[in-house]
Amino acid sequence: MNRPSRRFTLVAAAALLAGCGFQLRQTQELPMRSIALVGFGRNSPLERALKQALDRAGVLVRDNPAQAEVVLDSLGDARERSVAASTAAGQVREVTLRVRLRFRAATPQGRLLLPAADLLLTRDMSYNETAALAKQQEEALLYGAMEDDIVAQVLRRLVSVKLSG
Repeated sequence: MNRPSRRFTLVAAAALLAGCGFQLRQTQELPMRSIALVGFGRNSPLERALKQALDRAGVLVRDNPAQAEVVLDSLGDARERSVAASTAAGQVREVTLRVRLRFRAATPQGRLLLPAADLLLTRDMSYNETAALAKQQEEALLYGAMEDDIVAQVLRRLVSVKLSG
């Protein structure tokens, strides 16, 4: 294909994509300007990820719930790891990783905006003692990806919050 026809093909493809309404996913517009995160465990990776995502969305994260429009209350967040399969000799061959968050959202005055909800993500991971360090890094990556997914789900639910009324 010569240069002018290649250029024409690229311009035509871009025009078709623009004409059909295609656009990249953008940060969701949250209805609140400030939020307080309460009830998370000490050094919670989920709390840290939520703070970063809320900051990117332009929402101010306040330490004092009385100063926030919305209070996101963690009723429990945990990372869990269990053995899913082992050999006859007792060597671990597969582990199950879970990230769990139970939360609700309310106003500082106590009006419930989102009832208590449970989010649970599970991933299975093969395991080999000879590659323990690599598997430890893989586990950290899987936990991080699951936490990012949970944060995205929480943000999607916060988009639906109705502050007035």
